[in-house]
Amino acid sequence: MLICVINPNTTASMTAKIGVAARAAASPGVEVRAVNPAFGPPSIEGYLDEAFSVPGLLAEIAGAADADAFVIACFDDTGLEAARCATAAPVVGIGEAAFHVASLISEKFSVVTTLPRSIAPIERNLVKYGLAARCARVRAADVPVLALEDPGSDARRAIEAEILRALAQDGAEAIVLGCAGMTDLARDLGEKTGVPVLDGVACAVGLAETLVRLGLGTSKRCTYAPPLAKTYAGDFAKFSPK
Repeated sequence: MLICVINPNTTASMTAKIGVAARAAASPGVEVRAVNPAFGPPSIEGYLDEAFSVPGLLAEIAGAADADAFVIACFDDTGLEAARCATAAPVVGIGEAAFHVASLISEKFSVVTTLPRSIAPIERNLVKYGLAARCARVRAADVPVLALEDPGSDARRAIEAEILRALAQDGAEAIVLGCAGMTDLARDLGEKTGVPVLDGVACAVGLAETLVRLGLGTSKRCTYAPPLAKTYAGDFAKFSPK
């Protein structure tokens, strides 16, 4: 089994960190390939970055026809619906995966993400997935995504402090880390706070594996059917459906 884990931004160091976490979560014998686009934003912080990251994400899917499943390693589940139209293989977003897993082990969970501008997209996704009632609160540690790649930043301290506030104020019984760049913090923060701290990368890899083992792919009945053949204009001509 091959799972292709796509970081939709272009920061290779983050992709490498995501790959380590994904391989640690994978079962023996499961191959994990961690990739990122060659073009697009270096981080995804808000709706505009999301929009510019989707073409690169779809290019990575097109180039990995041998994958049995895909994981989108951006917590906003950037391009998730488009990706499901682009392949018959299962596609799992780390945000959706983490929310579902958190709902299986806690009555209420809080999300700790990076910047305040990420709160609204996450809240909208929770509503879309039918899990808003299970989320106590979406919080931001006010940490830029790229600060997570800087060993000299105080990002980890800020995230830990926000988790402690969530536990004290929200009634949260579990914490979901709201950024793929936090993937290396989950185990340590869980041990330190005494509650489950979920990394969406690990959750998504586990769910992707399960779907493949069950022989389940993305339904092409209607919503995620391939696009009709047409010619796209300009720089997007290479993406034209055939």
